[in-house]
Amino acid sequence: MGRLIHFEIHVSDMERAMKFYGEAFGWSFQDWGNFTGMPYFGAITGDEDEPGINGALVQRYGEPPEVGQTPNAYVCTIGVKDYDTTEARILANGGQVAMPKTALAGMAWQGYYFDAEGNIFGIHQLDKNAR
Repeated sequence: MGRLIHFEIHVSDMERAMKFYGEAFGWSFQDWGNFTGMPYFGAITGDEDEPGINGALVQRYGEPPEVGQTPNAYVCTIGVKDYDTTEARILANGGQVAMPKTALAGMAWQGYYFDAEGNIFGIHQLDKNAR
């Protein structure tokens, strides 16, 4: 079985993207450009003893997705402890709502956002009382 072990987010402005994900989710970054020969920053998304994966920000070499364009790649969802607080941090750091907070009845809250680079991602807060 193939298990997802790494992700890449393509960005036009590396500093803006690092600020967005650092401020919105507390991620930290390591310059891995010496390994790849191109702008590439490893994204540390949490402690190694927590479930989840780490990934990277990679320099985008084409046009960013257009607003309203459907995703043509994977959409990653980030688990959060407090949906509303996380949403406020996303919006305060240049993100925009793509699909508002929705109850997955009896399971969780889910919503989708555009990051500061125009990429879409989801956030998900477990809550068995979601309605």
